[in-house]
Amino acid sequence: MASPQPNPSAAVVVPEYSPEERRLLLELAHRAVRASLAEREIDLTPPSGHLAEPRGAFTTWHLRGQLRGCVGYVAAVHSLYRTVAETAVAAAFHDTRFDPVNADEAGDLEAEISVLSPLRSIRPEEIEIGRHGLVIGLGRQRGLLLPQVPGEYGWNAETFLEETCHKAGLPGDAWRRGATIEGFTAEVFGDRDSR
Repeated sequence: MASPQPNPSAAVVVPEYSPEERRLLLELAHRAVRASLAEREIDLTPPSGHLAEPRGAFTTWHLRGQLRGCVGYVAAVHSLYRTVAETAVAAAFHDTRFDPVNADEAGDLEAEISVLSPLRSIRPEEIEIGRHGLVIGLGRQRGLLLPQVPGEYGWNAETFLEETCHKAGLPGDAWRRGATIEGFTAEVFGDRDSR
């Protein structure tokens, strides 16, 4: 039996953020929520030039294995450091799908941060499950799903496109009928990775 040949297209992805930077961002997310509960402000001065760079990002909270909130900025509006703090608070207290996090829950929250690449137009046949996130829009309606979502639900590319349309409040086939399709990648890390 021949030994498997290396796949030249399977490039090793080198993380942009070091373990220390990831730890700082995860700690920041938790600190921002605790401060918000205590009605205190925190210092949002980035500790390094790298974390001061403007980046889009999402913060996702899980509580005992269940989604508890997810909010983010697609565009690079602020420094990544400030973006993580703001999206952590927004996901904990302002995700309209959930009641605001209370003080009893805060200590049990698990954070996951997704740092986004810039958006680019993508054709349906280019979508790679687990690699690409999607933004689909038509008129004023836009929906976004992160790269990890289709893998969590076992979706293929077509289902991923349909579900992103539904997230935008559009019919599932809008991606075939003139809606814009944009893709992005994300560096995803969380509290579970540091155990």
